Amino acid sequence: MPFLELGRDLFYDYTLRTVAMGSAVLGVVSGALGAYAVLRKQSLLGDAISHAALPGIALAFLLTQSKAPLVLVFGAAIAGWIGTLLVISIVNQTRIKEDTALGLVLSVFFGTGLVLLTFIQKMPTAKQSGLDTFLFGQAAALMEHDVITMVTLGGISLFVMQLFWKEFKLLCFDSNFGASLGFPMRILDVLLITLLVAAIVIGLQTVGVVLMSAMIVAPAAAARQWTDRLGAMVALSATFGAIAGVCGAVISSSMARMPTGPTIVLCISAIVVASITIAPNRGLVWNWIRNQRERRKLQIEVVLNNLYALASQHADLRHSHSIAALGTMSANRSNVRNSLKELSSRGWVERVSSDEWALTPEGIVQAQQIADRGR
Repeated sequence: MPFLELGRDLFYDYTLRTVAMGSAVLGVVSGALGAYAVLRKQSLLGDAISHAALPGIALAFLLTQSKAPLVLVFGAAIAGWIGTLLVISIVNQTRIKEDTALGLVLSVFFGTGLVLLTFIQKMPTAKQSGLDTFLFGQAAALMEHDVITMVTLGGISLFVMQLFWKEFKLLCFDSNFGASLGFPMRILDVLLITLLVAAIVIGLQTVGVVLMSAMIVAPAAAARQWTDRLGAMVALSATFGAIAGVCGAVISSSMARMPTGPTIVLCISAIVVASITIAPNRGLVWNWIRNQRERRKLQIEVVLNNLYALASQHADLRHSHSIAALGTMSANRSNVRNSLKELSSRGWVERVSSDEWALTPEGIVQAQQIADRGR
């Protein structure tokens, strides 16, 4: 399908527009709040919350016999919040470590949710149809009222995040200092987790329980490669999440039987890979280039220092020496000639004959400075 036609459908096709808007809202909210989870090294917490939300969805349906978005989201939020508090209690009250507690809560709650879903599917009614889509998501089933619910809950979450911006920053980077200033760090911790629960539950219908943790971790992981500032990281994370959501919705709509949720996750995964590769702060490509520059600089300094050491054995520091003599002093003899050419271009050495090189006055000064730094 041509790009122009896709762009037109994005604005005029009701289904695609609704799915794209819902996916973008999910990306913005989960990306912004996921930045805090990544910075606090609680990436697995999103996985535990999303899996813990499943029994809440099932219980909400059993108690109300309703599939209204607000009802199911409320049940998912309660279950996810209880699961998170249970993890915190296990870590604080026992000797079990956090990763083990997360694994226990995740597996127990998810298993309970699957049992409840199986029970619901066997009920002699037709009301339960569609609940199983919360496992892997079904973004194509999003309706306008679903998006309104997501925007409302997501907007409230982002407003609270902005309201407690400084407090959450303290919580992420120095909670002990915040406690010494009198801030209720434990309450702030619970509040931030509550916002994270809200970010997760609004995306369960779009990407599902299994894949929702990727929307919490991946945008923030990508944003972290580009910046060292919290504000910029939160903004970039939200932007990456929105881009992945819209791109996933558009790609899945243009291909037959392409599920939207997994496609969104693949899109954000591609952004993560690109960020890890080319980001100027931590990207692998730029790190490789910097390492090559530093290695080249070190090789040049070694050759210059060796030439100075040989010249120091003579009364005239501009006494020339052969490449072979310099090669015996270097661990990598093949780079001596290239290093001499680079030094010559800088005006620090000069060729005396086809095989002889000598220091220039500028080169002597540079070599002395390098020798002084090494002392």
